[in-house]
Amino acid sequence: MDAAEVEFLAEKELVTIIPNFSLDKIYLIGGDLGPFNPGLPVQVPLWLAINLKQRQKCRLLPPDWMDVEKLEKIRDHERKEETFTPMPSPYYMELTKLLLNHASDNIPKADEIRTLVKDMWDTRIAKLRVSADSFVRQQEAHAKLDNLTLMEINTSGAFLTQALNHMYKLRTNLQPSQSTQSQDF
Repeated sequence: MDAAEVEFLAEKELVTIIPNFSLDKIYLIGGDLGPFNPGLPVQVPLWLAINLKQRQKCRLLPPDWMDVEKLEKIRDHERKEETFTPMPSPYYMELTKLLLNHASDNIPKADEIRTLVKDMWDTRIAKLRVSADSFVRQQEAHAKLDNLTLMEINTSGAFLTQALNHMYKLRTNLQPSQSTQSQDF
């Protein structure tokens, strides 16, 4: 899975918008949306919220966790803990990127939020690198990494898989072959 596929999955997350148009309920395969009434908040998938925002049909409300004070607490907690802490959303990085790219005018302190989320991401990726390094050095057979998001796994997955494949090949080449017995006829 690549970053674009993870972002696609993130676009299914529900966000709150305040529409400036009227429309009855919309019946989609993924579920019913609406009704849409001017000035009344309604939850819709992120992909629809971005589309409506681009057409100037709504105003987006940031998720509850997308607040400077809450993100500072999460960042500080992540820095203090040795293990990965739960994130406010399984798609926190993708949601932040998409919302700030398409609706930064609707999000108070957008630049501070961008910086805090980047700090959280950098801290978590650094932890992931240290964990991977320790895993490889100790020649472990398996690892448990709780509270990682799909994008974080995606970022390190290819590298870690290749490293483990190379280690496996090196180990198998160092071990004497057991099928070296000769057969006499």
